Amino acid sequence: MRGKGKNTIAGPHNQLPSFKTHRQPNQGKRQYQGSGTLYVVSTPLGNLEDITLRALKTLKEVDLIAAESVGHTRGLCNQYSIKTKTIRYNQHNQKTRTPDLINRLRSGHNIAIVTNAGTPAVSDPGNFLISRALDSGIRVSPIPGPSAVTAAMSVSGMGSGRFRFVGFLAKRAGQRRKELEALGTETSPMVFFEAPQRLAGMLRDLKDVLGNRQIVLLKEMTKIYEEVRRGRVSEILEEIEEETPRGEYTVVVAGREKSEKEPPLDSEILKKLEKLLGEGTLSTRQIAEQVSAETQISYRKLYKAILSLKRNPSLAKGDKHINH
Repeated sequence: MRGKGKNTIAGPHNQLPSFKTHRQPNQGKRQYQGSGTLYVVSTPLGNLEDITLRALKTLKEVDLIAAESVGHTRGLCNQYSIKTKTIRYNQHNQKTRTPDLINRLRSGHNIAIVTNAGTPAVSDPGNFLISRALDSGIRVSPIPGPSAVTAAMSVSGMGSGRFRFVGFLAKRAGQRRKELEALGTETSPMVFFEAPQRLAGMLRDLKDVLGNRQIVLLKEMTKIYEEVRRGRVSEILEEIEEETPRGEYTVVVAGREKSEKEPPLDSEILKKLEKLLGEGTLSTRQIAEQVSAETQISYRKLYKAILSLKRNPSLAKGDKHINH
């Protein structure tokens, strides 16, 4: 397929990859003959030398680059003498700009979508345009390359098999704790992204909800100030709280041990909760956090138990259990 005023972009052995659109019921003829291709191009996380030859060729030959940040992408383009017109496309303007891009693709233009780092649509802008291009029967082709997810797993020491990519957790602490609680039984390593201003809060919630697990914290991968830390959540958190976090962070968290069983809420635990409540020096949240760190019982289960004790103090008497 030839774009307007550009050379044909070749796939392996100078052939475009095959592409089929499976029609949905009542979809009708949605395969646009003569349409262009939307290329999903992975770009370096930081070190510009990580760009692939195919990515460079694609960025040079497409008719348009849709970039998360024009200024950021211009640095990459200048480095490799790429003159292709670049426009801004991100979560702030995707709804207004997407119709025009779809029309361009339908008319035969080839477009590359890039983000500031890594692979578009993986915890980054891009999925909105990609899904609408697919719905329109337009060819969408990946140009693989750098990925923070696989880069983090490769140096984590936890990459012996499967893993779970989570990405960014919720910004609000309450919702974030609920999301972590839902991951409590996950036995595979988990990969998270986090912003510097929320890193300490995320690690505190991680320790409270999932326990003091082994983690790997990666900062500014492939950049000058790249840093990889390994240790228990409490150890990394202690270091972070003495600093001012900056840069992009990826966190790899060990999964739950298959043999690991959460201790029950027996009478001894309930008496401890009742004692701390009676002292009146700690809030419900603080008591739950403290006992969770000491016993590896989930924060959420302890929090609910404390609320139950407040309503009915007799629950701490005798050999009783609270089931949540």
